[in-house]
Amino acid sequence: MKNNKYKYGMIAIFLLPALILFIGVLIAPIIMSVVYSLFDMKSISLKGAEFVLFGNYKELFTSGSINIWRALGNAMLLALLSVFIQLPMSLGLALMLGKGIKGERGFLSVYFMPVLISTVVIGQLWRKIYNPDYGILNALLQILGIGDKMPAGGWLGNEASALWCVFVPTLWQYVGYHMLLMYAGVRSVSPELREAAKLDGATDGQVDWYVVIPSIKPILRVSVIFAVTGSLKSFDLIYVLTKGGPYHATEVPSTLMISMLFERNRYGMGSTIAVLMIALCFAFAILISAAFKEREYGRKKHVVNEQ
Repeated sequence: MKNNKYKYGMIAIFLLPALILFIGVLIAPIIMSVVYSLFDMKSISLKGAEFVLFGNYKELFTSGSINIWRALGNAMLLALLSVFIQLPMSLGLALMLGKGIKGERGFLSVYFMPVLISTVVIGQLWRKIYNPDYGILNALLQILGIGDKMPAGGWLGNEASALWCVFVPTLWQYVGYHMLLMYAGVRSVSPELREAAKLDGATDGQVDWYVVIPSIKPILRVSVIFAVTGSLKSFDLIYVLTKGGPYHATEVPSTLMISMLFERNRYGMGSTIAVLMIALCFAFAILISAAFKEREYGRKKHVVNEQ
């Protein structure tokens, strides 16, 4: 009994620093944001703040001057583009490299390299690419004889093209990240399963679809969660490229939150948007996990019925 108490005591001592860090970095800021969202604050201090309960939440969704619905719509569009364009590209690359092609390690390094570059640097790089005066994109269009296709106001200055131009650098930066996650899963699939499928007459595409992809569903679930939640809280690249403009065309909840905090000095409303972002990220993570479990349960039930 004494040995068990000593063992559990040592475990608690070793876990305590991590627990303190976890509470201080994650839990405490969330609690503070929830508390601040209940006040109409003109400064970072609660002194002199007016307690409005859920007044900030009501104003957030009903006031036409905050543009929360457009910000949420832009974030959801980025999430959909990430899930249906970025992730399939990452999966295709992972399946291709997972077959052990020549120069596999070199391709992995090249595709993953953008992930290692600072997002601010990537934003500045793509600002130069999109520049209407000397950008390489316009130079390429001139060479192809379609230089007049640039939208009025420039790529980042046009409401119709700005959000799409923001997504392209996001795609370029993170396709390698998801590819590496999926590649690790593809390489972990048992070679015996592949060989058994090929002996039954399956083509390479059928092996990938019916053997490899079902085997890496846990990794696909993680990638989908990362892609959706990452889009909902995206900030740095958008802020460097457009700061949410033009005319809120690339506004997302995080840029709106920064605007409320540091431009309008509405710390209570900024905290309200932060709480909304946290809630949405948790909700989508739970929904995506549940959707994958439901599909897995349905597949197993179908297999049992066939037997």
